[in-house]
Amino acid sequence: MATFVKAQAKGVDMTPRKVGIVASLVRGTTVANALTILEHTPRRAAGPISKVITSAKANAVNNHNMNGDDLVISELHVSPGPRMKRFRPVARGSAHPYQKKTTHITVVVTGTEKTKPKSTTTVKTTAPKSKAKSEPKGDK
Repeated sequence: MATFVKAQAKGVDMTPRKVGIVASLVRGTTVANALTILEHTPRRAAGPISKVITSAKANAVNNHNMNGDDLVISELHVSPGPRMKRFRPVARGSAHPYQKKTTHITVVVTGTEKTKPKSTTTVKTTAPKSKAKSEPKGDK
C-alpha cells in the first residue's frame, strides 16, 4: 500500500515564479534523482526545494517506516505566501511602493513501507543466580 508523506517550507524569501521554474525540473521524479538534479542546478531556488525534499524523505523514513530508496515525488506545489509591502524613496520627496514576495513550498512523497522482519522471541529459562555473601570492603 502506498503511503503519502508531506513536508512544507513556508515564507521562503523568493518569488513563487522563480521557485516554480526550478520545481518543474524535479516534479514527478524519484527523490534521489531530484536531489542530484537540484545539486547541479545553478539557481538560488534549488536550495530551499532540496531542503524540503530532504525533509520529506526524512519524515518518510523516520516517522512512517518507509523505504528511502524508492520514494517518488508525487506532488510539488509552489504557492505565494504573504507579501511585505515596502516603499522606496524617489525624487521630489515621493515614494514608490514595491512588494517583497514570499513562497510556500509543499512536497508530497510516496513509497512503500519497509517489510518488518519476523520477530523471534526467545524465552530464557535459566534459574536466577543466588546471591553470595560478600565480605565487607575494608582493611584486613
